[in-house]
Amino acid sequence: MSARISTQQRAEQREAEAVRIARVRARGHVPDACGSEIPEAPARGAFRVVEPVQHGPDGTSRPSGYRGRKAIREIDAFDRMAVQALRAGKPHPLTASQIAMGRYYRDLTERHAASGMRGARYDGLVGGSGSGGAGGGYMDAVIRDGRRLALLHARIGSGVSLKVRRVRPSVRGTRVNIPDRQLVDQICLSEQSVSEILERANWALSGTARRSCTEALAEALERMMGPARGQVLQVAHFGDGPQSIWAA
Repeated sequence: MSARISTQQRAEQREAEAVRIARVRARGHVPDACGSEIPEAPARGAFRVVEPVQHGPDGTSRPSGYRGRKAIREIDAFDRMAVQALRAGKPHPLTASQIAMGRYYRDLTERHAASGMRGARYDGLVGGSGSGGAGGGYMDAVIRDGRRLALLHARIGSGVSLKVRRVRPSVRGTRVNIPDRQLVDQICLSEQSVSEILERANWALSGTARRSCTEALAEALERMMGPARGQVLQVAHFGDGPQSIWAA
C-alpha cells in the first residue's frame, strides 16, 4: 500500500515539475512576429513587443524591422506604471517627455559606469568613432557623459520635494523624508516601484503618499530636461536645430 502511494506521489511530483517548467518556458517564449533570431530566454524577464520605425524627412514613418520583423524590449518601471494606470482606468502619471528623460538618464548612467570595464563597448563616442579623429575619441565621450551626468544630478538636486514634505508624519507613519535624487535613482536605475520605495522608507502605503512621490518624480524629471526657454511655439530657421538640453 505504501509503495503504491509512493509511486503515485512520484508521478504527481513529476507532473507538477513538468507544469512548472512549461510555465517558465512560456514566460521566455518569443512571438513568431519577432523571427527566430531572438532566442527564448526565461531569465530575460518580462518584455514587450515593439516595431522598429524609420522616420523620413517628409514626416512620414514606416516599419523598418528586418524582413518586417518586430523587436522586443525589456519592461521597465515606466511600463509597469502604465499597466497599473491602465488597470485603474487612469492615464499614465508621467508625460512621454518625462519617461524619455528617465530612460535616457538610465542608459547614460549605465554606459558611463561601464566605461572603465575591460572589453566593454562604449556607444557614447563623439562622432561615432573611437579612432580619435576630428569628432573626438573614447576619453572625450567618457568625459562628456560624465559632465552630462553631473549636470543632471545638479538639476535633480539633493533636497526633498515640497510634494513629499507636505505629507504629514502622522499620515506616512515616519519622520523620514525621501529625497528627489533617491526617487529618481530607485525608479530609473533600480527599477523599483513607488510602493517599494515607500516600503523601504517605512512609509504607510496610502494613496496620498503614492501620489505625492509620483508628482515629485515628475517634477524632478521635468527639471532634468533643462529650463524652459521662451514661448512653447518657436520658429526654426534653415540650418538651426532645436536647443540642446545641455545648454545652461
